[in-house]
Amino acid sequence: MTESINESTPSESSRRKSPWHFTPSLPIQSSPYFRWPMDIRAIARWMIKGWFPLTERTIILLLAIVSAVFFHPALEQCVEFSAGWMAQIYFRNLLLMCLVAGGLHLYFYTFKAQGNERRYDARPLVKSNRVFTFNSQIRDNMFWTLASGVTVWSAYEILMMWALANGYAPALTLPAHLPWLILLIFLLPMWETTHFFLIHRLIHTTELYQKIHALHHRNTNVGPWSGLSMHPVEHIIYLSTVLIHFVVPSSPLLIVFHLAYFTLSAATTHTGYQGIVRRNKLVLPLGTFHHQLHHRYFTCNYGGLETPWDQWTGSFHDGTESSHQAFLSRRKGKMAS
Repeated sequence: MTESINESTPSESSRRKSPWHFTPSLPIQSSPYFRWPMDIRAIARWMIKGWFPLTERTIILLLAIVSAVFFHPALEQCVEFSAGWMAQIYFRNLLLMCLVAGGLHLYFYTFKAQGNERRYDARPLVKSNRVFTFNSQIRDNMFWTLASGVTVWSAYEILMMWALANGYAPALTLPAHLPWLILLIFLLPMWETTHFFLIHRLIHTTELYQKIHALHHRNTNVGPWSGLSMHPVEHIIYLSTVLIHFVVPSSPLLIVFHLAYFTLSAATTHTGYQGIVRRNKLVLPLGTFHHQLHHRYFTCNYGGLETPWDQWTGSFHDGTESSHQAFLSRRKGKMAS
């Protein structure tokens, strides 16, 4: 989810020519992992910038560690389904989503702590429109995130804990497998962009889009609650990512982090802002312009930047004018065919 960062605000003349209030440094760059010849230094810089010193990934990892250590049922409890430990997981996840999405919404949109500084699209979030549930974008987004998103998230976590406890899913034992656990944590963003691209292209087909994905795309301009505002069927498809651990060994911590990363990062990457700024310096990168382009134009940037699936399949938009014209030509050609 990391993208190149522009520490300076565009000039007024460039802003008048652009459909965006703010644009980061362009062109958007995907990870160097798959470039040839291989550039080890570029790979190391990309990985370090994605995790250190303070990023959404490290914050979500810390939340997952605290959750797994202090607010998670012991694996022995999960051998049989029971209301106690399942409710513990559900209410903890509900609190986490309210903390992250709610906190970001308060910071950016209620208190307007940053104004429109580093905001991609300065249009206000929709307060009254019948396209949204309850005629409000924020209430719509909160409802689908909390009523459906947190429920499906918790259901998958409960399923995987039960599978681990009963030996139906392969387990990593600690401390013996600690290096493997660390490796899998670092590889998770690469799996995230691969899984997201594949399921995202699937639900952008005409029939599935109209019946399922259109609910998420009500948000042409986004806020933190928009990220996980999806149809329940899309939540089931999106969070099926964790089922890979029926093959790839895991631990309670890895399951908690895997699902928290897919859910909480949906909130952080849909802030509508490049990130949190202090004294005109970006101190915490959050929303990605790469995905903001997808919400504006729909048929580009289906994946993320960790794996270049959009480049490989011809759906990449790097934010530049030349890339936009190429995108318009592709779209016109598809409409004509």
